[in-house]
Amino acid sequence: MMLIPTHHFRDIERKPEYLQPEKCVPPPHPSPVGTMWFIRDGCGIACAIVTWFLVLYAEFVVLFVMLIPSRDYVYSIINGIVFNLLAFLALASHCRAMLTDPGAVPKGNATKEFIESLQLKPGQVVYKCPKCCSIKPDRAHHCSVCKRCIRKMDHHCPWVNNCVGENNQKYFVLFTMYIALISLHALIMVGFHFLHCFEEDWTKCSSFSPPTTVILLILLCFEGLLFLIFTSVMFGTQVHSICTDETGIERLQRKHQPRERTGSWESVKETFGGDFSLNWCNPFSGPCHPKPLSDRDWVRQADSLSDTENTETTEERKDEDSTEVIDELPATPLSPDHLLEEEDSPFLR
Repeated sequence: MMLIPTHHFRDIERKPEYLQPEKCVPPPHPSPVGTMWFIRDGCGIACAIVTWFLVLYAEFVVLFVMLIPSRDYVYSIINGIVFNLLAFLALASHCRAMLTDPGAVPKGNATKEFIESLQLKPGQVVYKCPKCCSIKPDRAHHCSVCKRCIRKMDHHCPWVNNCVGENNQKYFVLFTMYIALISLHALIMVGFHFLHCFEEDWTKCSSFSPPTTVILLILLCFEGLLFLIFTSVMFGTQVHSICTDETGIERLQRKHQPRERTGSWESVKETFGGDFSLNWCNPFSGPCHPKPLSDRDWVRQADSLSDTENTETTEERKDEDSTEVIDELPATPLSPDHLLEEEDSPFLR
């Protein structure tokens, strides 16, 4: 079989001189507590700006086209409070999902000193990411956009300009839920407004001219319907991932190896921050604080890996535009001075 460039690069990565931990630069000093996490990606920043613009556009149409000109003050006040509260919670959740460290693995910790400190025993292996030179704990995957390995990475979402991982999945779920709710609320109000304008004079329905009012309402209706469908699907897939304790990447790759599951309810409580309460819907309260990684979290048992990983396998995933080959590297026990290189494919939504 002819080797494609991906295979060629991975053959280079398997060479002993590449696997040597001396190639890794010592990890940088940890950032001060409270340092803001932000990904400098042009596409992600543009998508985040578009997200805010669309929410603010919906806010403008709801307030200045439908509610303020209405003569029913009780209707306007109640719907104005509900819509603005949901919009505020949606934008707050978006900021928390975008500016929260999703669970990045310390960069450049695959040094000889650190590996020796693990005191590997026969039958134990550690995985090294060849891109960020980090020791990868179980269920961590490398993101080519964030350029870091992320614990329990589900996917990289350009709309929040960040990965969805262990520490910010709650905020992403809340973001999709609140966007779906304000989209549904906006669609209902647009429907009532059209019915009201058909019964009365269009010039009294809005402070704008009738053609401008119709165009603004149609655009809002299209936006609300599109985002209601999109965010509802994303919300459902995220809740399913949390309840089954299986991330999107794990579901995509389907690695056939036994893995301990925490159980649906325990996984939900861990993600949303304890027992059920109103804090589950609060974007300003975080999930359960993850325990610091211990030495055993970096080490994996070779005999617990499936037989299918003991030999090199390839899995082809075809989409509409291209074919991507995912190479599984051999998972044979190595001496403590060596590492297993593991590489992930980008997974974007």
